[in-house]
Amino acid sequence: MFMFLFLLSAFVSGWISASVSQYQTVEALPGEEVTLQYNNISKHDSQTFWSRLVNITKINCVVVMFRYRSRLKICDGYEKGKFEMKSNISSVFLNIKKVDSSDSGLYYCGFLIEGTPSLTPIHLKVNGESDGIAMLTSVILGALTVVLVLVIIGLVVENRKLQTAVKEDQNPERRGENLLSDQLKDAALSCYPTPVRSRRPASEREVETRVIYTASRQTQRGSGFN
Repeated sequence: MFMFLFLLSAFVSGWISASVSQYQTVEALPGEEVTLQYNNISKHDSQTFWSRLVNITKINCVVVMFRYRSRLKICDGYEKGKFEMKSNISSVFLNIKKVDSSDSGLYYCGFLIEGTPSLTPIHLKVNGESDGIAMLTSVILGALTVVLVLVIIGLVVENRKLQTAVKEDQNPERRGENLLSDQLKDAALSCYPTPVRSRRPASEREVETRVIYTASRQTQRGSGFN
């Protein structure tokens, strides 16, 4: 365990020489058996191991061989019957049985030679199921992004409303001025007399108008006779 903590620290610090230029990809279908292979550069007393990149700064041990042709140790979190490491004079192998989408990722064939670690990346891509899961993941992430944007917009609007309410609470004088202004407007309007409208029916007003008009005509005629 100490060795892998050291490897992790070395990886983060940039001490590990990873052969990125020799990056290779191995593709497989779900349920198949996959063999990852790399050249054996170990010596008799060197340690050989396979590890996997979990995230940008963390490498998990998969299986380790402390000495050449010594007993293998499967690391925690990995199934013993699924992962198997083999080696010969020229190559080091990692067999993975019945792969699925969760096995996709970046694996490292590593050697610890005279205290100096060396890692070489090999990318395992499980097609089919992994592609479907990736598409589903993209759709879910897109939907979550839309929901998150809507939530943020709602929070911004609510925050502005709260800020406006707080400002109004902090300025009671302005509210008093507005209230006084409204009261003055009401008082000014009350000073003007309200016109009294006749409540008599329209028919009575029409008859009265005709009577006045007839009386006026008769007066004019009488004046003419005189």
